[in-house]
Amino acid sequence: MNSFKSQIVDLQNTNVSESYQLCIEKFNSSISKIKDGGGKASIQKQHNKNRLTARERIENLIDNDCIFFELGIFAAYGMYEEVGGAPCAGIISGIGRVNNIDFMIIANDATVKAGAYFEISLKKTLRSQQIAMENNLPIIYLVDSAGVFLPMQDQVFPDEAHFGKIFYNNARISSMGLTQIACVMGPCVAGGAYLPVMCDKYIITEGSNMFLAAPALVKAAIGQVIDAETLGGATTHSSISGIADYHEKNDLDSLLRIRSVISNINFNVNKLFIPLETIEPKYQFDDLFNYIDVNNKSQYDIREIIIRFTDDSSFDEYKSNYGQTIVCGNAKIGGYKVGIVANQKLVIKTNDGKMQLGGVIYNDSADKAARFIMTCNQDKVPIIFMHDVNGFMVGKDAEWSGIAKNGAKMVNAVSNTTVPKITIIIGGSYGAGNYAMSGKSYNPQFIYAWPNAKIAVMGGEQAAETLTQIKLSKVGSINEDEKNKISNDIKTQYNIQSNIKYGAARLWVDEIINPSDTRFIIIKSLDIVSSGNYNKKPNYGVFQV
Repeated sequence: MNSFKSQIVDLQNTNVSESYQLCIEKFNSSISKIKDGGGKASIQKQHNKNRLTARERIENLIDNDCIFFELGIFAAYGMYEEVGGAPCAGIISGIGRVNNIDFMIIANDATVKAGAYFEISLKKTLRSQQIAMENNLPIIYLVDSAGVFLPMQDQVFPDEAHFGKIFYNNARISSMGLTQIACVMGPCVAGGAYLPVMCDKYIITEGSNMFLAAPALVKAAIGQVIDAETLGGATTHSSISGIADYHEKNDLDSLLRIRSVISNINFNVNKLFIPLETIEPKYQFDDLFNYIDVNNKSQYDIREIIIRFTDDSSFDEYKSNYGQTIVCGNAKIGGYKVGIVANQKLVIKTNDGKMQLGGVIYNDSADKAARFIMTCNQDKVPIIFMHDVNGFMVGKDAEWSGIAKNGAKMVNAVSNTTVPKITIIIGGSYGAGNYAMSGKSYNPQFIYAWPNAKIAVMGGEQAAETLTQIKLSKVGSINEDEKNKISNDIKTQYNIQSNIKYGAARLWVDEIINPSDTRFIIIKSLDIVSSGNYNKKPNYGVFQV
């Protein structure tokens, strides 16, 4: 076995460590603010109705020894500010254990615009359903929503990934034999009323209501005057319409009913990937940031990071002396066998005397990675992709030697992979490098990012230089101050849009994670995907050779 040994354990740099700590402090502060939802006044308003908040409901629902594996905390971050914002997109979602069974839990946060749906709320819900379908996870919906956010109805109603897709998925999930449990714990109106009805089990809480049209709309449409409770309250749907299966007095009783319902179901708990004995890493993760500055473009050996989350800090590297700007190899994480594909940030001197820039994908590294990805599919092991990539090599030498051909080979292998893919962006993720390393477009089962990560078609400096030249070609000669202003404006825009919080707000990643939690996050993700259907044979189509 080719075992890498850490080379930097004696090279402490306090300033770098302080930079990391500041990054984490800002990250934790952002999360704390997001978890306040609509704010203390809105939380109190929910309590005044004798209702729990979405987070309190989840906390009371899941097993006592379970950590709620939340996804999409930064959804809608910095968005919808013209209407007061929508923390967490008004949806709390993630994976939690109930009666020792993993469930995808999707809960409306009524403290945020009465749980109304924005476009990102829908995107987050659909992503949660997709994860459940891919990994055979039953779903619990905790419904407390005023429905569509009407001032932006054009963004949530008619398109293929809008509200109707939730019900489409409900039907497909049911046909797959995955249990769906809906608990209506507040309003459930208009099209949203179809969700609990399309689930296998339906619980309604006293004081809640469900109807296709609220009393005001009923009066406007047919002239009938009726109150909400009579029209679609808990008693109506449990005693008259017969739609609800269970009528409970309050939130806590409803959560107990969910657990009771679950106890009467036989769940398929077959696992495709079986973990072996777990051995903790030899090296501590946090000491890494005494040597690597996560906020600046510095050289580092990616293997220093890999050995801090693999079992026993062991890494069996594949073709270690070929295509060295991508590091590939096998390891165990939490006892699970995995393949790892990671960008190397060191400047490499090849055996024929050429220099290769770290973070850049060259012909040989693309060729090696494509072959390794195919091997992982053959061996039926999940693949961990670790991004810190500037893109593919450019220029005459690269083009003449067929960089597009080798790049296409790698993209083909990633696209047709049938084993689970887990992507972690630990630095930059630029241009086609994002695609080749299994970015969001390539359907990784999970995609995470460190707080320092950036996603963009190119870096701010390169974008500013390119776009400034284009503008200058159109407007002609201008003075240096005007030229600098154009460049700085472009750079500022790119820096905002490449920030990982901007991407996480739009669900380009499933979650921003604390780097120190990387091993735990990977192990939890491997636990989840081990229940999925990933035993198909890959078909790679036509390769450029």
